[in-house]
Amino acid sequence: MLLPIVAYGHPNLRKICVDIGKDYPELEKLIADMFETMYASSGVGLAAPQVNLQIRLFIIDAKPYSEENPDKEAFKNVFINAHILKEEGEPWTFSEGCLSIPDIHETVERKPKVRITYYDESFVFHDETYDGFIARIIQHEYDHLEGILFVDKINPLRRLLLKRKLQDITKGDIDVAYKMVFPLLKRRP
Repeated sequence: MLLPIVAYGHPNLRKICVDIGKDYPELEKLIADMFETMYASSGVGLAAPQVNLQIRLFIIDAKPYSEENPDKEAFKNVFINAHILKEEGEPWTFSEGCLSIPDIHETVERKPKVRITYYDESFVFHDETYDGFIARIIQHEYDHLEGILFVDKINPLRRLLLKRKLQDITKGDIDVAYKMVFPLLKRRP
């Protein structure tokens, strides 16, 4: 089932998420619905706050990038109760976008290596280190669990220049090919 994606400006995108247990209601269905939603929206990652849930869950499937760039690893995974332990290395920049902030892509600086603990969809514990492009996707989705958006990490002047576009997203004054929940509805005369 396709889930509506929460748009920029919605207060739930700014909340810190909570851990869940393996008995979380219909977890398997939620994960399947999140993958379906992500694919239908042409994303490579989706976090629970983006579908209006304040739980520590995100999914990734970087396959679209590996098809375009064979040097980039194909990677698909589910992260439950994720906690980043360490980010390290010389920061590098890359243009990021977000399903909750459609039609905006900006350069974000992140460290290239991340150590993260999490449970997979079978609730098997993992303590792993990722680097490069996969680390970047993990950091982006993890930020959602902490109430952080990629536009928080861009140059303040760029953010100021985007203010109007961000307000339009909040009001729903955008056209997207997927269902969204907007914090402020369009006001018609």
